[in-house]
Amino acid sequence: MPNSLKSEFLLDPDVIFLNHGSFGACPRPVFEAYQQWQRELERQPVAFFGRRSAALLAEARAKLAAYLNVEADNVVYFPNPTTAMNVAARSLALPRPGQSPLLAPGDEILTTDQEYPAMDRTWEFIAHITAARYVHQPIPLPLTSEADFVDAFWAGVNERTRVIFLSHITCSTSLIFPVQEVCRRAREAGIITIVDGAHAVSQIPLDLTAIGADIYAGACHKWLCAPKGAAFLYARPAAQEWLEPLVVSRGWGHQPPAGVSSLVAFHEGQGTRDLSAFLSAPAAIAFQAEHDWDSQRRRCHALASETRRRLNAFTGLDSLCPDSEQWFSQMVSIRIPGGAPGQEGAPALVELHNRLYEDYHIEMPVMNWRGQGLIRVSLQAYNDESDVDTLIEALERWLPQAAQPAR
Repeated sequence: MPNSLKSEFLLDPDVIFLNHGSFGACPRPVFEAYQQWQRELERQPVAFFGRRSAALLAEARAKLAAYLNVEADNVVYFPNPTTAMNVAARSLALPRPGQSPLLAPGDEILTTDQEYPAMDRTWEFIAHITAARYVHQPIPLPLTSEADFVDAFWAGVNERTRVIFLSHITCSTSLIFPVQEVCRRAREAGIITIVDGAHAVSQIPLDLTAIGADIYAGACHKWLCAPKGAAFLYARPAAQEWLEPLVVSRGWGHQPPAGVSSLVAFHEGQGTRDLSAFLSAPAAIAFQAEHDWDSQRRRCHALASETRRRLNAFTGLDSLCPDSEQWFSQMVSIRIPGGAPGQEGAPALVELHNRLYEDYHIEMPVMNWRGQGLIRVSLQAYNDESDVDTLIEALERWLPQAAQPAR
């Protein structure tokens, strides 16, 4: 197995960083490329924006698109997945020339009960302004099989379902959802599919053509390790017809130049902004290719699996899913004692989070999710066995043991 790449990253060496999933971390060579682009921009801003930026962005998009296995004109860079998702969500609420909005009063947007809170707020807003319904379909845990997941989720589909929105990898439970099969069924049923892939890019191998979503948004700054401010929106050509920009700028309202999609023409040019993070995403792709990232991913998954096994042995609590790369990769959420509906149990979890950081310098989320205490352990190429050992030592000190299950 490959060794840790801790020396390649800019992270504080005194902190055990087990929270890559929140904001990522950028390797030194990639960050240097990012700073070089910033210097290049400032050296001659008029030439950079006026004569070079379109070609530079086209090249950066082409490299990202090849990584995602899609056409370059079907991808456009955004500063974060939330902004990209808002493009799709708000476009559904807008009337089109001579037509009604795609979402009408009484229509339904179907999602799961495990979505990112900012996305829940986004879709609640869209439901509010369209008089549609945002429906959370419960997903029974622990997960057992892809078929059981799809059947449980699809039970929420009815004749009013117009849009399906779900995460590829969830932010709270760290579970990999079988989105490809959901998208296949939805296509047959004429339902629009929108997938939040913020945690998926590089944490798992990704083929957006095979997945078949109408819209897919992802982060480059998380698991791909690009600089902060690099994300993307992918849209199938048919979906691009109804997408409208959040920021209307010079590209909108004109026939796109030959060979340029409406997605790129309408959404890429949004006034003056720092393009350096976008232009550095190819450096992140190259860095991971140079360091055999498939092996690093497998090493991190093995560490995640071992962490969960050791902690479950101490607490006696069950896992949220089988021990398989089908269901989790480099990020795993593990049940711990504590947590309850409302505020009950929350203070103990807050105290645990504080003790982990103050006493052990461990940076890691501790959450009260649906009344259950969870920790979310994110393992990246800079982590190793000693990080896990310190975490387990700390948890065995501060966690009460749950009642052992009957044998």
